[in-house]
Amino acid sequence: ATPLLLSKMALHFSSERPEDQFYSDFGNLNKFNEEQFSQLSTIVFNFLVAPQQSAQFLSQLEEFASRHSLGLNALKNLVKSVLIFFKAALKRNLSPGHVNEDLLQLGLSEEKATLISGQWRSNLPAMSRVAAGQSLTVNQLVDMEWRFGVTAGDSDMKKVGHSFLQVKLVLDKGVGTEEVFMEMSLPQFYSFLHEMEKAKASLEYLS
Repeated sequence: ATPLLLSKMALHFSSERPEDQFYSDFGNLNKFNEEQFSQLSTIVFNFLVAPQQSAQFLSQLEEFASRHSLGLNALKNLVKSVLIFFKAALKRNLSPGHVNEDLLQLGLSEEKATLISGQWRSNLPAMSRVAAGQSLTVNQLVDMEWRFGVTAGDSDMKKVGHSFLQVKLVLDKGVGTEEVFMEMSLPQFYSFLHEMEKAKASLEYLS
C-alpha cells in the first residue's frame, strides 16, 4: 500500500514534511468553536503585524487561556506551531490560495482554513513590511526592484481598480544573498520608503 504521506500533495511552506506534532497542533485547532478560533487568530495576526508588542501578545494568550479554561503551556505550544507556519509562509511569499491548501493538508477544517487565508490576504502587506524591516536591521540591502499593478478583481469590490506595488529586496546575508518579496498599496509603499530614508539618515549621522 502507498504510504499516506506520499499520497499527500507537497506543502508550499516547507520543502520537508513537518513533524507529527505539527499536524497534531493544527488538528487541535479544530476543537475551538467559531468564536474562540476567530479570537485566537486575531491575537496571532495582531502579533505578526506588530511583533514588538510581545508583552501584550503573551498577556492576551494568558487571558484567552483563562477565559476558556485552557492550559497555558499547551496553548503556547500550539500557537508556536502556528507562528512557525506563518513565518515560513511569509518568507516564501505564499499566496492566500497556497496558505489555504497547506492548512487543509495540515488537518485544519475547510471553514477555518478559509477564515485564516482571508486574514492572511488582509494582513499580508503589513506583515511583509515588518519582515522586510526586520531583515534590513541585520542585513545589507544590495538591490531593490518594484513593479506596479492594478487590482482587476477581488472579493472586496472597493479594492477593484486600486494600484499596488510588488517589491523585491535583495539582501546580503554575509555568505550569499537572499530575496525578500512584498506586496503593498501605494500609501504603504511611500510609508516604507519614508522609514528607509529615516534609517539611512540615522546611519549617516552615526557614521
